[in-house]
Amino acid sequence: MKGIWTIIMLVFSNIFMTFAWYGHLKLKEMKISTDWPLILVILFSWGIAFFEYCLTVPANRIGFQGNGGPFNLLQLKVIQEVISLTVFTIIVMFVFKGQHIQWNHLAAFGCLVLAVFFVFLK
Repeated sequence: MKGIWTIIMLVFSNIFMTFAWYGHLKLKEMKISTDWPLILVILFSWGIAFFEYCLTVPANRIGFQGNGGPFNLLQLKVIQEVISLTVFTIIVMFVFKGQHIQWNHLAAFGCLVLAVFFVFLK
Protein backbone atom coordinates (compact mmCIF):
# COMPACT_ATOMS: atom_id res chain seq x y z
CA MET A 1 0.00 0.00 0.00
CA LYS A 2 2.92 2.35 0.71
CA GLY A 3 4.06 1.98 -2.90
CA ILE A 4 0.65 2.98 -4.23
CA TRP A 5 0.44 6.00 -1.91
CA THR A 6 3.95 7.01 -2.95
CA ILE A 7 3.04 6.94 -6.63
CA ILE A 8 -0.28 8.77 -6.11
CA MET A 9 1.44 11.52 -4.12
CA LEU A 10 4.21 11.79 -6.74
CA VAL A 11 1.63 12.17 -9.51
CA PHE A 12 -0.11 15.03 -7.70
CA SER A 13 3.18 16.65 -6.72
CA ASN A 14 4.21 16.60 -10.38
CA ILE A 15 0.99 18.31 -11.38
CA PHE A 16 1.90 21.13 -8.99
CA MET A 17 5.52 21.06 -10.22
CA THR A 18 4.53 21.37 -13.86
CA PHE A 19 2.28 24.34 -13.16
CA ALA A 20 4.95 25.92 -10.93
CA TRP A 21 7.60 25.60 -13.63
CA TYR A 22 5.51 26.25 -16.73
CA GLY A 23 2.18 27.73 -15.61
CA HIS A 24 3.50 31.28 -15.76
CA LEU A 25 4.06 30.75 -19.50
CA LYS A 26 0.38 29.96 -19.93
CA LEU A 27 -0.57 32.99 -17.82
CA LYS A 28 1.55 35.18 -20.09
CA GLU A 29 -0.02 33.59 -23.17
CA MET A 30 -3.45 34.39 -21.69
CA LYS A 31 -2.28 38.02 -21.13
CA ILE A 32 -2.70 37.68 -17.35
CA SER A 33 0.93 38.04 -16.27
CA THR A 34 2.30 40.04 -19.20
CA ASP A 35 3.27 43.02 -17.03
CA TRP A 36 4.44 41.06 -13.98
CA PRO A 37 8.04 41.68 -12.95
CA LEU A 38 10.23 38.59 -12.86
CA ILE A 39 10.30 38.54 -9.04
CA LEU A 40 6.50 38.29 -8.96
CA VAL A 41 6.59 35.40 -11.46
CA ILE A 42 9.18 33.68 -9.26
CA LEU A 43 7.12 34.18 -6.10
CA PHE A 44 4.01 32.93 -7.90
CA SER A 45 5.88 29.79 -8.97
CA TRP A 46 7.29 29.27 -5.47
CA GLY A 47 3.79 29.52 -4.06
CA ILE A 48 2.69 26.65 -6.29
CA ALA A 49 5.92 24.70 -5.68
CA PHE A 50 5.21 24.76 -1.94
CA PHE A 51 2.36 22.31 -2.53
CA GLU A 52 4.61 20.17 -4.71
CA TYR A 53 7.05 19.81 -1.83
CA CYS A 54 4.21 19.11 0.61
CA LEU A 55 3.53 15.99 -1.45
CA THR A 56 6.99 15.03 -2.75
CA VAL A 57 8.78 14.93 0.59
CA PRO A 58 6.21 12.67 2.31
CA ALA A 59 5.94 10.51 -0.82
CA ASN A 60 9.67 9.86 -0.75
CA ARG A 61 9.66 9.22 3.00
CA ILE A 62 6.76 6.77 2.72
CA GLY A 63 8.18 5.02 -0.33
CA PHE A 64 11.81 4.71 0.82
CA GLN A 65 12.95 1.27 1.97
CA GLY A 66 14.80 2.81 4.92
CA ASN A 67 11.40 3.93 6.24
CA GLY A 68 9.60 0.65 5.55
CA GLY A 69 8.61 1.48 1.97
CA PRO A 70 9.09 -0.72 -1.08
CA PHE A 71 11.57 1.41 -3.09
CA ASN A 72 15.28 2.15 -2.89
CA LEU A 73 16.55 5.62 -3.77
CA LEU A 74 17.36 4.79 -7.38
CA GLN A 75 13.91 3.29 -7.93
CA LEU A 76 12.25 6.33 -6.36
CA LYS A 77 14.19 8.68 -8.64
CA VAL A 78 13.43 6.75 -11.84
CA ILE A 79 9.74 6.46 -10.89
CA GLN A 80 9.72 10.21 -10.22
CA GLU A 81 11.22 10.99 -13.63
CA VAL A 82 8.74 8.82 -15.53
CA ILE A 83 5.81 10.31 -13.61
CA SER A 84 7.20 13.79 -14.26
CA LEU A 85 7.46 13.22 -18.01
CA THR A 86 4.02 11.59 -18.17
CA VAL A 87 2.31 14.40 -16.25
CA PHE A 88 4.19 17.03 -18.26
CA THR A 89 3.20 15.42 -21.57
CA ILE A 90 -0.47 15.22 -20.61
CA ILE A 91 -0.54 18.83 -19.41
CA VAL A 92 1.22 20.04 -22.56
CA MET A 93 -1.28 18.21 -24.76
CA PHE A 94 -4.33 19.65 -22.99
CA VAL A 95 -3.22 23.04 -21.65
CA PHE A 96 -0.50 24.22 -24.04
CA LYS A 97 -2.15 23.79 -27.41
CA GLY A 98 0.16 23.93 -30.39
CA GLN A 99 2.91 21.89 -28.75
CA HIS A 100 3.02 18.71 -30.81
CA ILE A 101 4.27 15.34 -29.61
CA GLN A 102 6.55 13.77 -32.21
CA TRP A 103 7.95 10.28 -32.71
CA ASN A 104 11.27 11.16 -31.04
CA HIS A 105 9.43 12.36 -27.94
CA LEU A 106 7.65 9.01 -27.76
CA ALA A 107 10.95 7.20 -28.32
CA ALA A 108 12.52 9.13 -25.45
CA PHE A 109 9.54 8.31 -23.24
CA GLY A 110 9.92 4.63 -24.18
CA CYS A 111 13.56 4.79 -23.07
CA LEU A 112 12.47 6.13 -19.69
CA VAL A 113 9.95 3.33 -19.32
CA LEU A 114 12.77 0.90 -20.09
CA ALA A 115 14.78 2.66 -17.37
CA VAL A 116 12.05 1.76 -14.90
CA PHE A 117 12.21 -1.85 -16.07
CA PHE A 118 16.00 -1.98 -15.67
CA VAL A 119 16.09 -0.25 -12.30
CA PHE A 120 13.71 -2.89 -10.90
CA LEU A 121 15.67 -5.86 -12.33
CA LYS A 122 17.24 -7.99 -9.63
